[in-house]
Amino acid sequence: MELSKRLQAVASLVSDGYRLADIGTDHAFIPISLTESGRIPGAVAMDVNRGPLLRAQANIREHGQEKRIGIRISDGFAVLKQGEVDSAVIAGMGGPLMIRILKDGESVVRSLKECILQPQSEIEKVRAFLLEEGFFFLEEDMVEEEGKYYPMMKVRPPSDIGKTGKKKERFEQEWSEVELRYGKLLLKEKHPVLRKYLQREIRIRLQILEGLEKASAEQADRRRKELEHELRIAEKGMEYYAV
Repeated sequence: MELSKRLQAVASLVSDGYRLADIGTDHAFIPISLTESGRIPGAVAMDVNRGPLLRAQANIREHGQEKRIGIRISDGFAVLKQGEVDSAVIAGMGGPLMIRILKDGESVVRSLKECILQPQSEIEKVRAFLLEEGFFFLEEDMVEEEGKYYPMMKVRPPSDIGKTGKKKERFEQEWSEVELRYGKLLLKEKHPVLRKYLQREIRIRLQILEGLEKASAEQADRRRKELEHELRIAEKGMEYYAV
């Protein structure tokens, strides 16, 4: 199965040989592609709504992957048991919903070896949540498709809670404001798509600031301060590329 650039990038982050849960699967494109290519042995395609699962089921059947991919109606990880899968993909949904799904499914999430996350909004909040909860960032990627930019990340959850009630393993990582906003690993790797995105961020804010010069001081002062701060953060991001 041929995937879009965004979905291909997400799928490429899944480790070979891992059993996969695709949360909010919609058409089941990612699990079909991965099982069809032999990269993973099997998957569970899950969605909270019946309509998307029916579409997923039809696609799975069309590609002859019924024996490798199961389907389940589930709100997040609700009907998934610990140890059933090794990896989970959560892609194409808003950041707050993604955080809620990870919180609600904590016991299952902590049993996973990796999570592949592609939030569509409030990415900075998602990164902050993951760090606070002790997830370890393994890899980040970013693609541009039809003028839109899609950052994504591969993280390892902290291990499950032991008999003492204490977390067995917790990863502590300190990220600056610019790293939270744009991705520490993307910045360190000088990712070319992030550079293009940063250039756009700077250009847009300079244009808006120029327009605010014509507005009254009272109307524009607060917005000007916000934009100037955002501009400084984006410019700090660009400094990574100058080294």
